[in-house]
Amino acid sequence: MKKLILVAGARPNFMKIAPLMHALKGHKSIQPVLVHTGQHYDVKMSGQFFEELNIPAPDMNLEVGSASHAVQTARIMEGFEQVCLKEQPDYVLVVGDVNSTAACTLVASKMGIKTIHYEAGLRSNDRTMPEEINRLVTDAISDIFITTSVDADENLLHEGIPVEKIHMLGNLMIDSLVEQLSKARQTNLTFKLLNRATDIQLGKDFFEDNYGVLTFHRPGNVDEKESLTQLVQLWGEISNQIPLVFPVHPRTYKNILQFGLQALIDSYPNLFFIEPLGYLQFIHLVSRSAFALTDSGGIQEETTYLNIPCLTVRPNTERPVTVWEGSNKLIKVDEIVSEVDLIIQGKGKHGTVPKYWDGQTALRIVELVSSL
Repeated sequence: MKKLILVAGARPNFMKIAPLMHALKGHKSIQPVLVHTGQHYDVKMSGQFFEELNIPAPDMNLEVGSASHAVQTARIMEGFEQVCLKEQPDYVLVVGDVNSTAACTLVASKMGIKTIHYEAGLRSNDRTMPEEINRLVTDAISDIFITTSVDADENLLHEGIPVEKIHMLGNLMIDSLVEQLSKARQTNLTFKLLNRATDIQLGKDFFEDNYGVLTFHRPGNVDEKESLTQLVQLWGEISNQIPLVFPVHPRTYKNILQFGLQALIDSYPNLFFIEPLGYLQFIHLVSRSAFALTDSGGIQEETTYLNIPCLTVRPNTERPVTVWEGSNKLIKVDEIVSEVDLIIQGKGKHGTVPKYWDGQTALRIVELVSSL
């Protein structure tokens, strides 16, 4: 019996781990051990996801909490070393590009434990992004590389990874989306507005296919008062044409309050800032929308599968397949209004679904691990 530790730490990880845990349930030759590092610890950011995605309670929770990148990474490494000493796993599987990914790979690699990186090879080529550093560190020392797209394979080959160690098996985010979409669309879309004593509801305050979804949290967009103020003004301008719904990331909302932008937001009646959502409600919200306006990663993949126009306000993306094949488009801040205008006119970008984004990725990964 092989013992496999699966590591989840932050919100995007849970949607990737869930299909694997389902596929490993009762497996004859693999014993899964689920470790939650506690990198995201708020119930909206983690606990609710375990419940909604039907993930079993973690076997261990390191409860590292929030801190600087260095402190958080160190805490994860310290805690995960004790887990590995106790469990003596044959393999450690990490997902994505958060601090937990790099930290646990470092620990396992130094202890001589074989590491598997799911979502290997993604590159933005922008080292100002902490996630890019985590990707590079993780892939430099991993043993087995599971990729989601052809460009990731090419990046790894270019970096000297032997072809036999690379396995393009598809996208676990899409596994979760395929499995949960019907259930998600049955969830209630009534939200409490931040800083307003009122609710909004799909069908009353905005209508299917006639609203946009916002998600913004990248430091380059939200950490400086001038850039965040400009974005709020642009969102407000757009909301005069079509309602916008923003489940606000805690970091972004902290900056909004610190920069005194709440009054500006309140001046736009169709700019709806709401609390972070659980997975099911968020997928429901996105799946009924006319478009997404974002700087996030995962939503680029989800909108590509759903074939909903996605405008990504970043100079680069580690998921270029969503641009080449999907409905995603990289834009600059000063292009936001004109690009949304095109979508309102029915000229938004649509695309196709990349290879192996079919809801069967977890089964392929489990088959690979079984063969190791």
